[in-house]
Amino acid sequence: MKIINRIKASKDFALAIKKGKVQRNPSYTIHYRENEYTYTRVGISVSSKLGNAVVRNRIKRQVRMICDELLCYTQPVDIVIVVRKNYLDHSFIDNKESFKQFLVK
Repeated sequence: MKIINRIKASKDFALAIKKGKVQRNPSYTIHYRENEYTYTRVGISVSSKLGNAVVRNRIKRQVRMICDELLCYTQPVDIVIVVRKNYLDHSFIDNKESFKQFLVK
């Protein structure tokens, strides 16, 4: 995922969470809304309840890889992915399929 396609500012996270639509499943909560840019931006949030920094960074790397494989970055959308505790209970393949179901909806 390119740097331009990442949400880093907390106000952008808050805007997507507050004003966007929500979809949930056991592994993810995904907030999304249209943005004023011509490309997609993605923000990933992993709680410290899921593990130490090593575990959280591994989860973020996996989610970035899933986004690179499944998302088309040409739509003007902000997406905030909040990883839930059940993410650790499933394999990478299962989590990828779970994310793919969001894209179908």
